[in-house]
Amino acid sequence: MNTTAFRGLLILILGGALAFRAASLGLRPMHHDEANQALKFGLLLEKGEYRYDKSDHHGPSLYYLSLPLAKALGKNTLAALDETTIRMVPALFGAGLILLFLFFLPDLGYAAVLFAGLFAALSPALVYYSRFYIQEMVFAFFVVGWLGALWRYHRRPAAGWASAAGFFGGMMFATKETSVIIFAASAAALVLANAVQKKERSAARQKTSLSRVRHLVLGFGLAALTAALFFSSFFSNPKGILNSIAAFSGYFGKAGSPGFHVHPPLYYFGLLTYAKSGGLVWSEALVLALAFFGLFAGLRKRSAVILFLGVNTLLTAAVFSLIPYKTPWNLLPFYAGFILLAGCGTAYLFESLRRIQGKAPAVILLAIGVFHLGWQSHQANFRYFADPRNPWAYAQTIPDFLKLIERVDDIAKVAPPGKNILIKVLSRPSETWPLPWYLRDFDQVGYWTDWKAAGELADVPLIVASQDQAAGIEPLLNGHYQTEYYGLRPDVLLTLFIRHDLWDEYLKIRK
Repeated sequence: MNTTAFRGLLILILGGALAFRAASLGLRPMHHDEANQALKFGLLLEKGEYRYDKSDHHGPSLYYLSLPLAKALGKNTLAALDETTIRMVPALFGAGLILLFLFFLPDLGYAAVLFAGLFAALSPALVYYSRFYIQEMVFAFFVVGWLGALWRYHRRPAAGWASAAGFFGGMMFATKETSVIIFAASAAALVLANAVQKKERSAARQKTSLSRVRHLVLGFGLAALTAALFFSSFFSNPKGILNSIAAFSGYFGKAGSPGFHVHPPLYYFGLLTYAKSGGLVWSEALVLALAFFGLFAGLRKRSAVILFLGVNTLLTAAVFSLIPYKTPWNLLPFYAGFILLAGCGTAYLFESLRRIQGKAPAVILLAIGVFHLGWQSHQANFRYFADPRNPWAYAQTIPDFLKLIERVDDIAKVAPPGKNILIKVLSRPSETWPLPWYLRDFDQVGYWTDWKAAGELADVPLIVASQDQAAGIEPLLNGHYQTEYYGLRPDVLLTLFIRHDLWDEYLKIRK
């Protein structure tokens, strides 16, 4: 394959990846984690304020990286933001991740990089979370950049590659605390790759020890500076740097704590290989099978780059799998490694099938497998995007919730105060989000976890309550409210109380 053909195919793959990721970004209701992140970004957008919270929300990079796009689209307030604007950020990083595979081009070759790019473009998991406003896809982008730059430095030490590794490493740390797992796994992978590499070292690798030390200082310095800039809110909050270290004690406790997010060790691989629910079956087993074939074939060839990628991917997957606290999007950093290995496995497979007669069945099977990945991505993102039978729709807000928001908007239109109408929300935080996002342009909204602390309720125009809170306040409302029920998530209901005078006015206009 010549360079022109490679570039053309890569552009087609990138176009397909972006099409899957950027189309109809407002289709899926906001997940509660997305809404939480969006409100944090809204504060930064409107007031230029951000303070790193060591107890939650992960690193600050997502918010600062969202600023240029929001400004470019003329979104200068929280109320002006929409789902498309904020979700476009992970969508761009999700597609851009494919470009970072080019770091491995000199060692893996055109075919492996193109196949890896194709799998990444169509992977249901990668596509779904590229349309999700949380840190994980941005994190996966920086993980691949870190691994690629680190490998290129190992292959041909130079200040430029040391700087690139430092930048990506700093951005990894500024995105998620789990970056420490990646740092440890990649260090171990690099040591092993170096130990077994038998090829004659190039002249470029015969750098003096002094040069290596300079490169090390440069890389670490740039990583520290990059992370410090973000955690300190560009030095307006120096305490944020110390908090980024102090945060680990809380996250270590969270990782092992029992609760809804605790899953067995093989949870991630179960999602990827065979997830069946309600008659729907999901699988990316093709990618995993090709990845392990690529790892096996590469090790037989004593390929240092395959050893580096394989050890890093397997170690990272093992650590994430052993941590009891699991959410589906946490598989992205190591799954990106499996996708790269799958690209290698596919290239090795076609290389081993030298005759046309042998390649034809492989091409047909691969085409079917690739089509199946694309079909699953379409189903997961444009049909079953909020369906609990979709394994990637984890604790997802269901479409019925949007009917609640629509009803609140309708009542506000007939109420004299309009968007200044008083709304009291009575529920635990887990059953409050994503309400703050959807009610962001209402000026008189209050949130309480216990109705007893919410003050007088008998004359409040609109009340939204979780079921436990609704049971407590319903006797106090004296039947003067219209009561409606809406789903928030599977098996989670919210109650909307509408004062009767407003309800009667709404019915008149509706008629």
